[in-house]
Amino acid sequence: MFLSEMEVGQKKVVLKINDNESGFKRLKQLGLTNGVVVELVRIAPLGDPIEIKLRGFYLALRIAQAKKIVVGDDE
Repeated sequence: MFLSEMEVGQKKVVLKINDNESGFKRLKQLGLTNGVVVELVRIAPLGDPIEIKLRGFYLALRIAQAKKIVVGDDE
């Protein structure tokens, strides 16, 4: 499942980030790394961007970025 497919209120663990662009480098510096728990807080009225909560802070992501982040259950 990708981060872009989550529903509001769901919590998932980041399993993999499928991109090495400079934008993802910055997101990794902010703490969006493999193994971190993310919660989808809200989706903008037109569907882009989305807001997630991780490590105690909120972060807005574009749908194009969220489609490259694989999430799953912590098992």
